[in-house]
Amino acid sequence: MKVEVKSKKGLRTILSVIVDKKNIQTKMNERLQELQQEVTLKGFRPGKVPAEVIKSQFGKSIYGEVVDKILRETTSKAIDEKKLKVAGQPKIDLKQFGEGKDLNYELQIDCLPNVNLKSFDKFKATSFKLKIEEKIIDDKLKEIAKQNKQFEDKNENDKAISGDQVTFDYSATVDGNKFEGSEGKGVQLELGKDLFLKGFDEQLVGAKINDTKILNATLPANHPKKELANKKTKFECKILKVKKPKESKIDDDFAKLMGAKDIKDLKSLIEKQISGQYSKALNSITKKEILDQIEKNHQVELPQNLIDQEVSIMTQNLKTDEKEKYKLNNEKLARSRIKLGLLLNAYAEKNNLKVSDDEVRNEIQKQIKGMPGQEKMVIEYYQKNPSASQSLKSSLYEEKIIDFIKSKINLSTKEISSKEAEKIITNFNKPNIDIEKSKTTSPAKNKLKTKKISKK
Repeated sequence: MKVEVKSKKGLRTILSVIVDKKNIQTKMNERLQELQQEVTLKGFRPGKVPAEVIKSQFGKSIYGEVVDKILRETTSKAIDEKKLKVAGQPKIDLKQFGEGKDLNYELQIDCLPNVNLKSFDKFKATSFKLKIEEKIIDDKLKEIAKQNKQFEDKNENDKAISGDQVTFDYSATVDGNKFEGSEGKGVQLELGKDLFLKGFDEQLVGAKINDTKILNATLPANHPKKELANKKTKFECKILKVKKPKESKIDDDFAKLMGAKDIKDLKSLIEKQISGQYSKALNSITKKEILDQIEKNHQVELPQNLIDQEVSIMTQNLKTDEKEKYKLNNEKLARSRIKLGLLLNAYAEKNNLKVSDDEVRNEIQKQIKGMPGQEKMVIEYYQKNPSASQSLKSSLYEEKIIDFIKSKINLSTKEISSKEAEKIITNFNKPNIDIEKSKTTSPAKNKLKTKKISKK
């Protein structure tokens, strides 16, 4: 094999590779010998088909197979010989091929740039220490108590009012006919919430234990059975229980119902959960501050093929006119992502930062512990989706790099209240701010919704 650098411009190198026809013929003969043991043809005993016969019938496909294998082997050797760091997939341009001829091709390679990393001396960022006010924790306690009302039986002759809990069996018909799902047992409704069917609750107001009530309602437009959508339905309901809400005492007993040791423990868990929601967004802001400085303070030549690939991934679900409309913005964003990826990876290599398989497994175990009752689902997800494990490994890798950089730069800590956090996060999430490098969602839009507080 003969390898020469035909041209070199910027990060793009074109190699000329020539593979001697004798080597190709040797590979052809080796493959024909292998096929003699595999091919079965009528009129010949197994393993006794002459090589000439095999070649006459399958010559072109065998040659293609051999050349394909030679291309894979020689491209790798050519790249190693010239000590090139390849960015993306090289392109092959066949110049000469065919039986009895040398194989001559050109290899177009986009190389990774040499990155000159800046020291961390001038980098600085702000991390946030969040203080959750007692009032917010108390308000959240009240909200949880409201979501988890306890009920007690009413007197037998007391009528149900809005806010009461009614338990009933029902039998429903459409045009006098039963249908799938027309029977229900032990259904519980808190009157006034209108969670069953529109207008259903209000018809149960005034019901007593052992009453039989005939109710009329309309099935939803999105009913799974299309023929039942928007159908007027008659419900015959047998009232089993009528309960009134008990005054919720937010005490140790209530805390235990919520999965905590006592009220102090419950407050601590709530504080951690609220803080965790804010912290994720605030950490993203700190991360972006660091990434912006890294990008601004480095000049890096970028491989065009990586930019093209990134744009392609970003726009794969867009229509042609949309791709054109946002072309410049998408290219700018792709350049930013590629540049930051190269820089972070360079910092990682320089400081020998890696993520082990054990670290990935430990992170998966954390996820499993954080989803009680769904352990099997999480395990199966990672078993059936190898790319998910790789994605998780990439996330851990980036997180490790960012944490390392934080430990080296001038990182100041600012103590803020939850109101200040809301303001900072809201400003960060304004449309005119490019948040693509570090996506986040404000906790203001993700209010805590939970019935039980569990420790992780």
